[in-house]
Amino acid sequence: MQRPRHFSMLRDFQLADWFTLGNAFCGTGAVFAAMRFLQDGVVRDLMIGMALIPLAFIFDALDGRIARWRKVASTLGRELDSLADVISFGVAPAALGYACGLQGGWDWVILSYFVGCGVSRLARYNVTAETLADGGDKVKYFEGTPIPTSLVIVIVLAIAAYGGHIGEGLWLGVWSLGPWQLHPLTLLYALSGSMMISKTLRIPKL
Repeated sequence: MQRPRHFSMLRDFQLADWFTLGNAFCGTGAVFAAMRFLQDGVVRDLMIGMALIPLAFIFDALDGRIARWRKVASTLGRELDSLADVISFGVAPAALGYACGLQGGWDWVILSYFVGCGVSRLARYNVTAETLADGGDKVKYFEGTPIPTSLVIVIVLAIAAYGGHIGEGLWLGVWSLGPWQLHPLTLLYALSGSMMISKTLRIPKL
């Protein structure tokens, strides 16, 4: 009788992959926390969601170090890492921003642009990683800022939320531009996304 293979893929995971899943778990939790805040209006839920992003960053940093330490880096691990990063440093920061009050029509466009830039940045990195490594085992530099740098935006939002500057009290107020509204604070997302997809920014990888 053939043994069930439901968990065969999980058995193939390396130690580093479990840390990557921890990253994804934190990002997903942050999205749910943003949704819970929109539902119940409890700021504590929003702050918990924001706190999960630095934790995701820690998991993201550890999975690479563990993979290099154990010398078990794989294509599966790289793809898994990218998917987790899209959730934790792309979708989750956008969801948290929306929950904080970035809900104008132009805000939606910019938040979607930000996520799209993050996805494009990760896809480009995966395709060009071998070229950037220049024949070695390690990528020497990043083209554009890495997507985890969106942690900076989350920190800004956390400071605003802690001080009660969310919703109608968002810093810099709101502008009416044509048919939609724009919160100038959303431009942080536009800047972050543009820096991710830049090919002129070269940042050494430590």
